[in-house]
Amino acid sequence: MADRTRWGILSTGHIAGKFAEDLRLLPDAELAAVGSRSTESAEKFAETFGVRRAHGSWQALADDPEVDAIYVATPHTAHFDATMLCLRAGKATLNEKPFTLDTASSTTLVETARAKGVFLMEAMWMRCFPAIRRIAALIADGAIGEVVSVHADFGMWGPSEETHRLRSRALGGGALYDVGIYPVTFAHLFLGKPSEIQAWARMSAGGVDENTGMLFGYESGAVAALTCSLVGDSARRGTITGTAGRIEVPRNFFCPPEFTLWRGEEPERFDLPYEGWGYHFEAAEVQRCLREGLLESPLVPLSETLEILTVLDVVRAKVGLDYTG
Repeated sequence: MADRTRWGILSTGHIAGKFAEDLRLLPDAELAAVGSRSTESAEKFAETFGVRRAHGSWQALADDPEVDAIYVATPHTAHFDATMLCLRAGKATLNEKPFTLDTASSTTLVETARAKGVFLMEAMWMRCFPAIRRIAALIADGAIGEVVSVHADFGMWGPSEETHRLRSRALGGGALYDVGIYPVTFAHLFLGKPSEIQAWARMSAGGVDENTGMLFGYESGAVAALTCSLVGDSARRGTITGTAGRIEVPRNFFCPPEFTLWRGEEPERFDLPYEGWGYHFEAAEVQRCLREGLLESPLVPLSETLEILTVLDVVRAKVGLDYTG
């Protein structure tokens, strides 16, 4: 790898713009190209973010010889096709969460990447934040003893119109895959895969979940209570409780600049502020892996991406969320 990683962004939506802004925080990153299904959209994005080349098709971006890595920022239902196109072109790919809307298609992507020897990672930015990494390290070192429960919620006042992406069944809408994946990933980070899964949801008129609760049980005897919603602004907090203490993560637990470790009644606050939106942390992880010749990230391993999707598959079936037909 060269000293600078030359990035391409596939899609020109809101999150693509945030990623583009944050790449400026990495001195060894260059936003080299953008690709869209529309030349007009690609050129507008390129002008806004100072991108040198704008491609009017995904294929043209994937074939660009001056691009090392591609960030796929499409709506959920396009993740598979866009990522497969990038992998077949031999481009290291950072695919936005959820990887796809089912384990089977995600497994195909992983198998393709491994067969072709191409780097692939899910853009689960939460796992790359310094605060989350510090929490994981503390728990691994036994700071709170054995973990016995995880609580996390992510609820927001979502759009009311059924045609919006977040509510469109055709675009993979609903609370579970857009925001619920964060509480599920948070629990998985500290407890692994559950042995028992219970779930309930209120479904929208358009057939997606808009208010969902999940209760997971584990072989260790631990539990996780998780919620996600498009109809109410929840506290968006996370708590990990152990036999010797607990860790509390404040609002927006999925991108935290701080957290508090409690052992008894003695709080210890950890401050890990950051610039930008936080998308540069996942980009930096991709670049580190490419420099070291890794095809998968040990921080966001593909095996765990697939394992979490199997959990979401079960929840989806239990609440009646069906994206087929």
